[in-house]
Amino acid sequence: MWFDSWSDIGRVLAVGAAAYVSLVLLLRLTGKRALTQLNAFDLVVTVALGSILATVLLNSDVSWSEGLAALALLLVLQFLVTWTSSRWPRSLTVVRAEPTIILRGGEPLPKAMRDQRITMDELRQAVRSKGFGDLSDVGVIVVETDGSLSIISAEKVGRASALPDPEA
Repeated sequence: MWFDSWSDIGRVLAVGAAAYVSLVLLLRLTGKRALTQLNAFDLVVTVALGSILATVLLNSDVSWSEGLAALALLLVLQFLVTWTSSRWPRSLTVVRAEPTIILRGGEPLPKAMRDQRITMDELRQAVRSKGFGDLSDVGVIVVETDGSLSIISAEKVGRASALPDPEA
């Protein structure tokens, strides 16, 4: 349990170093977007990469080449998804949620809140955490594609050109 053998430790060090270098090279080849966490899909890919790396490091039944193939496959698929979505925006609906307005002009939007599974207590807490004491001081709250809440004061909404399309 505490120590098996020096060869096991040597394997972890050798395979770990090779897997790390391989992952860094693969990430450089697939571009900056490979590890961004712009949405839930990106987060899942990032967690999966970590899981693959951990498996390669700690499971002697998985060879470095198998791990490299798994890492490469995941990164190539991520690259293809992001490449496709940057050229055909409609394909994004498969892997990304749309931002949703849940409060406008100080008034909560009950249907949108239900759809996003956000309670009134959670909404109030988010508003308080941004330093607002009254919902009427808030112009808009948006549930972003990554699940975070963007809270914009009533005085800063402006023409609302950065807000999601209410018809979408």
